[in-house]
Amino acid sequence: MVHGRVSRLSVHDVRFPTSLGGHGSDAMHTDPDYSAAYVVLETDAEDGLKGYGITFTLGRGTEVVVCAVNALAPHVLNKDLGEIVGDFRGFYRQLTSDGQLRWIGPEKGVVHLATAAVLNAVWDLWAKQEGKPLWKLLVDMDPRTLVSCIDFRYITDVLTEEEACEILRQSQVGKKEREEQMLAHGYPAYTTSCAWLGYPDATLKQVGCGTGFCRQFKVKVGADLQDDIRRCRLVRNMIGPEKTLMMDANQRWDVPEAVEWMTKLAEFKPLWIEEPTSPDDILGHAAISKARADSPLGVVIFKQLLQAKALKFLQIDSCRLGSVNENLSVLLMAKKFEIPVCPHAGGVGLCELVQHLIIFDFISVSASLQDRMCEYVDHLHEHFKYPVLIREAAYMPPKDAGYSTEMKEDSVKRHRYPDGEVWKKLLSAQGN
Repeated sequence: MVHGRVSRLSVHDVRFPTSLGGHGSDAMHTDPDYSAAYVVLETDAEDGLKGYGITFTLGRGTEVVVCAVNALAPHVLNKDLGEIVGDFRGFYRQLTSDGQLRWIGPEKGVVHLATAAVLNAVWDLWAKQEGKPLWKLLVDMDPRTLVSCIDFRYITDVLTEEEACEILRQSQVGKKEREEQMLAHGYPAYTTSCAWLGYPDATLKQVGCGTGFCRQFKVKVGADLQDDIRRCRLVRNMIGPEKTLMMDANQRWDVPEAVEWMTKLAEFKPLWIEEPTSPDDILGHAAISKARADSPLGVVIFKQLLQAKALKFLQIDSCRLGSVNENLSVLLMAKKFEIPVCPHAGGVGLCELVQHLIIFDFISVSASLQDRMCEYVDHLHEHFKYPVLIREAAYMPPKDAGYSTEMKEDSVKRHRYPDGEVWKKLLSAQGN
């Protein structure tokens, strides 16, 4: 029984100085400090359980997301958790339709990142009260309850509530066997840790050789064509011709540039090119799709990309999209269009979160592993209370109750910006 009135919402600016080692660097984001707006929900329930939610940021600007979370707090405080999840569609609509805050959205940007952090905390608390990991909470829901969590505004021309229910009903066949398969073998992973753009060749070789457990690799490209050719040749020679290679330009190119660049990189046989251009350019993606493209975007953009047949692979994101609620709608649309979903992960906690969504997708929606894999980045997992478990290049389903979002208290304390121990030392050394 879900219960308890939300009595407190706190949010922390947590940053890790990953730019010092070039971790996470790409053509557009050359010096990221992997960070998070970290939300904690408390209730007056006697069980003392708390809900933890995060949204991923890159350092500067995290304080803006923190402000947005605090601006959303009145929609959450003093609300009964049972009433929230009992009308989750309505609660989602309330957060995304604030008559004043949506002016600096809507459904994208800072306010949507803050919305994801709050909703991720709600889902974590719901799963904890039910005593289940998030993926299992979703798998055990009946189709009608699952669909009631989705806001269908703006997407009914592609996916109606009845269509969504029918997709879920059809996927009931074989669910038990697919769940057993996940528990035994996990969900296939690929790695990006081997080829951040800021890594020197020596580091690239060292890290790449350490990922021998994996058969699928992604390389950051887009800053310099000749350097991309050199680095892709290095990685391809390192992993061999039989393993899968993907590329990620992080929105660096315009459309003709993307087509030209990918033509030059085609010799390395990439499975896809990720975020080749502006995420809002539907027709541009359709043109580039001949060179294999995919992007993590919002639900309306995803809808149009699917309609325009502009994607061959689709990436969900547990924080860029509006938490589980919006991801559910994208997973269902991808199933309708039979487009493989290969989630975006990495960052701060993105692997911990998105594993729940893609394991649920296989068991309850797509029922397929064909051309599907989930990104894995080997950074910062040590700061989480329930870190991901990778075994033989696969995500093993979490067993602890919740959404795997809870960070270690000491890590939060030490990396809180700007007054945590780590940042006090760094800022002092920099003379700030």
